[in-house]
Amino acid sequence: MTTDKAIGIAEKAVDKVEGLEAENEALKKKVAELECLDKTRDHIEMVRKFLRLVIERLHNRGVVHDHTKLEEPELSLFAKMTPRLASLTYGSKEYEDSLKELKPALDHHYAHCRHHLEHFKDGINDMNLVDLVEMICDWKAATVRQNNGNILTSIEKNARRYNIDQQLVKILVNTVKLFEQP
Repeated sequence: MTTDKAIGIAEKAVDKVEGLEAENEALKKKVAELECLDKTRDHIEMVRKFLRLVIERLHNRGVVHDHTKLEEPELSLFAKMTPRLASLTYGSKEYEDSLKELKPALDHHYAHCRHHLEHFKDGINDMNLVDLVEMICDWKAATVRQNNGNILTSIEKNARRYNIDQQLVKILVNTVKLFEQP
């Protein structure tokens, strides 16, 4: 075998090896993409699972929301005081004075309903996101039956009343915008 022929064979072998290396790299890339797709699909399914859990918890909150007001010791006091409170400005002296008369019912209500800051020893700091969502929905619904109800005013007054951090206040304000969307 001549030197030129040996060089030709060697060059073909090198070309073949380089081709196999390129093919190997392409296969490695394809395997990495498939693994990424599998891991991403697993992640998406895990997120969906957690979202379903939160949705279920929120749905359950809607089912039992304010259930304690439907029986004693709350029913008679709320039946008496709710019309009066609806005619007053939230946070006014008259409103606060009326709450004093409602105190026994409120104490019972707060003890049994997690969407109220008063339910927790450390107020809003002990709440979870499900509690907060129910709370802001409750605040919004309360403003609807109030003669001069305004959710932004309620958020502002409650932020002062309960010492709510401004970052959370902004999140609450952003959230109530969802109530205005179709």
